[in-house]
Amino acid sequence: MKHQSVSFGLTLTSYIASCWNHDGDPIELLKLGSQVAQFRKCLEENPRFLQEKVKQYFKNNQHKLTLSMKPDDKYSEKQAQMETEKLQQKVTSLSPEDKQQIYEKGLELQAQQSRPPDVSCLPALRVSDIEPHIPVTELEVVQAAGDTPVQYCAQPTNGVVYFRAFCSLNALPVELRPYVPLFCSVLTKLGCGSLDYRELAQQVELKTGGLAAAPQVLPDDSHLNTYEQGVLFSSFCLDRNLADMMHLWSEILNNPRLEEEEHFRVLVRMAAQELSNGVPDSGHLYASIRAGSTLAPAGDLQETFGGMDQVLLMKRIAEMTDLQPVLGKLLRIWKHLLSCDSLRCSVNATAQQMSQVAGVLEAFLRSLSQSEKQQRPVCPHVVEKPAPKASSRSCPVIRRLVTDPTFEPCQMKTHFLLPFPVNYVAECIRTAPYAARDHASLKILARLMTAKFLHTEIREKGGAYGGGARLSYGGMFTLYSYRDPRSTETLQSFIKAIDWAKAGRFTQQDIDEAKLSVFSAVDAPVAPSDKGLDHFLYGLSDEMKQIHREQLFAVGHEDLVNVSNRYLDTGRSAHGVALLGPDNASIAKDPSWVIRQR
Repeated sequence: MKHQSVSFGLTLTSYIASCWNHDGDPIELLKLGSQVAQFRKCLEENPRFLQEKVKQYFKNNQHKLTLSMKPDDKYSEKQAQMETEKLQQKVTSLSPEDKQQIYEKGLELQAQQSRPPDVSCLPALRVSDIEPHIPVTELEVVQAAGDTPVQYCAQPTNGVVYFRAFCSLNALPVELRPYVPLFCSVLTKLGCGSLDYRELAQQVELKTGGLAAAPQVLPDDSHLNTYEQGVLFSSFCLDRNLADMMHLWSEILNNPRLEEEEHFRVLVRMAAQELSNGVPDSGHLYASIRAGSTLAPAGDLQETFGGMDQVLLMKRIAEMTDLQPVLGKLLRIWKHLLSCDSLRCSVNATAQQMSQVAGVLEAFLRSLSQSEKQQRPVCPHVVEKPAPKASSRSCPVIRRLVTDPTFEPCQMKTHFLLPFPVNYVAECIRTAPYAARDHASLKILARLMTAKFLHTEIREKGGAYGGGARLSYGGMFTLYSYRDPRSTETLQSFIKAIDWAKAGRFTQQDIDEAKLSVFSAVDAPVAPSDKGLDHFLYGLSDEMKQIHREQLFAVGHEDLVNVSNRYLDTGRSAHGVALLGPDNASIAKDPSWVIRQR
């Protein structure tokens, strides 16, 4: 309850609404400390307090509904058949006059959709209303346990301490990379030291708000062929539990129990099922990752870590009878991962907590195994890049980035055959990195194309649930559609959108609206737990963000037309295309497409 998200106030409002509506005291409800104290008192007075509540509200409660669901492997075919029969029934019942009326209404709708709406009646902000300067985030970086940089950010965190650590993967052999997401998924769930997985889970619940590990691919702000790779460990806890939380991390990182095959099998199946179930909801993201995978070195690794390649790999692992070889790979990843000379940490907490945090963190870093300190990067090209100094008193942070000076982007079109009734379409274009002036123009252009062209073409006329354009931090300009009944027709809509942008068929009001939309994302609230995160991960300083902000303000009509012609035009930059969806006859006949089965 103390963890502050960006919607912390709104969440608390929802929390107290029900009680308040029934004449409860909302102020008392917000006094979480006294509530927890009351709960502890009840437990002390009656050790069976919780058991009695379970009995009262669950076991002996007759106000219940039991809902059973049974799987049917012919479900999709039956649904399609029912829809076909229902459509045929309705069409058969139509008279010639009804059909003519439907046709005429369709033409009327098409004409109305093509007519520009009158937005002059709507209230609107102006670009001049936007704050010209970003607020400064106070940071300090110090070295702990010898030479490990630790970023401290004092924030009103409500008595909670937020910890993050980033470990480089530069020393990891290439053949182990596909298994890094699985390693991250199971590392905090398999047990450690003297704790089995059940005991570890209980300690995590008792002492923390959760422990997490996630693979990271961080594109460079200046070069498209350069990126940083690693694993981000993150957790948070009440300040009184800090030492316990860091002890859990020490045990997990030093003594993980990567030999518990039975529970590992359960975790693998859960992870594979979760990934598979997520494809229909995030198909446009998977298509976007795939489309960009051959356009930059970072894109290939993003596909390995979080694309369809990862979904298919997890499916294969889940079907394996012997998981010992996979556990062996995870053990090798663990041995390669921890090296203090490639580790950096960050802490967000209140100013009063910082001295306590520093002592606990020093002890944690000294507890980590030093055995792999002499590892040499496996990547042939690693460059050291100092991050901008967080403050005048801060020590420098050196980021070790992977670069490939010989990389050549490759254009590829991939169709993943999936049992969906709709498509997810993406076209990726290699453009300009964050620090380039053109990046700001492309960011405005993406929003402009979405609102003024692609929404109408893809959603209103094409019938897709959604679609648009966006620009990634790494300089990949993506056109996409979501739950789209069309496929190759949508790719034609992308071409039309680029032609529309090159011709400059937009007004100054359109540009201003796009800027307002972009700034609503740039200036979105940042939770106290995430302040300074861009500096910690990407090496982005407030000064760099301010320069980018000024570039966004300065974007004009001519800039937008110029970047459209310079980057988006076919033949100017490398394009990648990906499609997730059902069998497609026209694509099957086209030799330029690569067809992938699930």
